[in-house]
Amino acid sequence: MQIDLRDKTVLITGATGNLGRVMARTLAGCGANIVLHYIRNEAKAKELAGEIAGMGGRALTVQADITDEMHIQSMKEKIEQELGHVDIVVANAVIQYQWTSVLEQSPDDYKSQFESCVMQSVYLAKTFIPGMIARKNGRFIGINTECAMQNFPTQSAYTAGKRGMDGVYRVLAKEVGEYQITVNQVAPGWTISDADRASNSEDQPGYSQHVPLKRRGTDQEIANAVAFLASDLASYITGAYIPVNGGNVMPAI
Repeated sequence: MQIDLRDKTVLITGATGNLGRVMARTLAGCGANIVLHYIRNEAKAKELAGEIAGMGGRALTVQADITDEMHIQSMKEKIEQELGHVDIVVANAVIQYQWTSVLEQSPDDYKSQFESCVMQSVYLAKTFIPGMIARKNGRFIGINTECAMQNFPTQSAYTAGKRGMDGVYRVLAKEVGEYQITVNQVAPGWTISDADRASNSEDQPGYSQHVPLKRRGTDQEIANAVAFLASDLASYITGAYIPVNGGNVMPAI
């Protein structure tokens, strides 16, 4: 059984990031056309598009501020001119900031997390889901985090943003399910990426000892979960928050 995304177009926000790049390659390998969103790193986006072309795939790079609804609307227009409609949205972009205690965290950090986690999802939904409703088919996938369930010190702004995002996805799943649109979240743990490989920091015993599988997950394992949810293999899964973290957090039933 193979994942077949031929004739599908996937938009990945934050596609030049550590997880986004692997998602893009993986979904392209499943046959999808890939829209590579970036905010600043045009060179890396074009490099990734070249990699996908070398695989025999098709990729389009688009620049946009995912916290600005007009930018997302403009992005949609460009995609439709080049590739047609978007079948699958992967909301992966997030604004980075310095983690610290609630008492020391800047209010601007809470605002940035709300904008990039909650409002990005809302703007993407308002922009791309009406077309999915008309076609009675679509996939809307968000990248959440195990942090949303851990509530560890220094994580308050990130946790708040991702918990708000979770609420949007759960409600949206119920609102658009009748149109055969699935809405799901993948929640990575502390994942090994190219940045870890470059610095030889893959091994983190202090973290891994608490994980039932006794290791960190990889960027490829996150991408595999996204590919599954994007495919017809997951056609009857919606409203799910799926931790991909080796059992480090387990949602209650």
